[in-house]
Amino acid sequence: MALRVGEILIEKGHLTPEQLELAIEEQHKTKKMLGEILISRGFISENNFLRCIAQQQGISFIELKDMLRIDDHVIKTVPAKFIWHYKMMPINIQGNVLTVALADPFDVWPIDDLETHLGLRVEKVLAVSADISEAARKYYGVAADTVEKLMSQQAGTGPRQDLERTEKIEDLERMSADASVIKLVNQVYQQAINDRATDIHIEMFREELSLRYRVDGILYEVSAPETIKHLYPAIVSRIKVMSGLDIVERRRPQDGRAKVRIGPKEYELRVSVMPTIYGENIVIRILPATMLFDIASLGMQEKDLLVLEQLIERPHGIIFVTGPTGSGKTTTLYSCLNKLNTAKRKIVTIEDPVEYELKGITQTQVNPKIDLTFSVILRSMLRHDPDIMMVGEVRDRETADITIQTALTGHLVFSTLHTNDAASGITRLMDIGLEPYLIASSVEVFIAQRLIRLICNNCKETYTIPAEIARHFLGSESSVKQQACRGKGCKTCNNTGYMGRTGIYEILLLDDQIKTLILQKASSTMIKEKAVEAGMRTLKQDGWAKIQAGLTTPEEVLRVVQ
Repeated sequence: MALRVGEILIEKGHLTPEQLELAIEEQHKTKKMLGEILISRGFISENNFLRCIAQQQGISFIELKDMLRIDDHVIKTVPAKFIWHYKMMPINIQGNVLTVALADPFDVWPIDDLETHLGLRVEKVLAVSADISEAARKYYGVAADTVEKLMSQQAGTGPRQDLERTEKIEDLERMSADASVIKLVNQVYQQAINDRATDIHIEMFREELSLRYRVDGILYEVSAPETIKHLYPAIVSRIKVMSGLDIVERRRPQDGRAKVRIGPKEYELRVSVMPTIYGENIVIRILPATMLFDIASLGMQEKDLLVLEQLIERPHGIIFVTGPTGSGKTTTLYSCLNKLNTAKRKIVTIEDPVEYELKGITQTQVNPKIDLTFSVILRSMLRHDPDIMMVGEVRDRETADITIQTALTGHLVFSTLHTNDAASGITRLMDIGLEPYLIASSVEVFIAQRLIRLICNNCKETYTIPAEIARHFLGSESSVKQQACRGKGCKTCNNTGYMGRTGIYEILLLDDQIKTLILQKASSTMIKEKAVEAGMRTLKQDGWAKIQAGLTTPEEVLRVVQ
């Protein structure tokens, strides 16, 4: 039969006679299946192999990823334990016949087991194993097999929420070390990392548990078994144990850290637990243990990058990066520090919290519980003879005053502000009490930034921008139809049309004209207009340049820019 399959593959042009001969030789030595050898050696794709097997055996091959919807009745009929154990996916039920998709055409055990337990006649079709795994996760939810196993272990014990407080704590301490709970939490982490998520949100409401991943800045609901809500106390307890938090304390917010390894890579998890009316909600930030910070990869246009490189080489002054939470300010600052990090420079940072460890840089984390604030650390930091300093954020008058004085005494300082654009950074500093002359004499630049999603290269297509969208960038006088790119949505990008992110920037240099306006206490609108006249590119204009370059879509730029 092996030769017959080989002949079909050669006939269809998927395999050469030499490749088949090598595979058969290996089969005689290792006793492995021919298909396994052909696929593992890269001679043929799993898709083409299964198509040929289906033709040989007279059964169907399906593209499982192209199926629009599998009926809920089918999913509820076949328990999750069969799906993950046998790596199968139920497709359809008609009368007394259940159709399932398998990747192993010669495995008869799944068919026999299903027929014995369900009392149905089972027919098989073939599908690629990756598509089966994806469909299983989509319809049964992440870690469905583990959840089902845990629920069966708890059968007859009653909901954990009904236990007395002391008994519940004791049970959760024991259950947090249970192999199945550990596996469940690990599967949640692993799936998040596989999906390129930066954050995991686990939230408990009155009737359900919500599991969401943030991917490229957008939150997506993750399918999970409905019964997972009964395991929520054990999940919270396990996460607390991992991150060194107090599992008994449920009334106060807690913050912790943990490290996990997924394959060859290590990740640091920053865990925040907050009490709510229905239990403790958890947000987990996923940070790679090592990051390559390079200002060339920030996404700045060549002209702006040259300006930034010149600014960070200045001996003193303040460089402010502005934007809302999650706009990439820390990454920009770290990239600048990494560029300046040499043995000849002493670099010190104050952060809340320290997100990444930078070799050769002294990093300090604020701790309000012991009154270790930005201003307190700043005073001490000056005694450590720094050349360059980074203050995570200027939040109050005291921190702002010390930061200004530090810059005026010959230090280069990096910091951030939470403002919508670059010009608003000036009025923000005035609002917290700084005198205009101090701002004009110490600050070198305000850089506003946002993160925008990049179009998936696998499904990129060209289209004509609707007139109402184009007007946001070109004004109502533009009548020429504008072309742009967008993603149709594919398996690679999880049907979003986007893959990865880059930055858009607005660089406001404090030249003599801008300093004069600051001393006159001009509004941020007037300052911005004067800067644009002098050649400053706004966030929206930088976004339009990236649209024209085919990197992103108009809708994505308008999502993040007013």
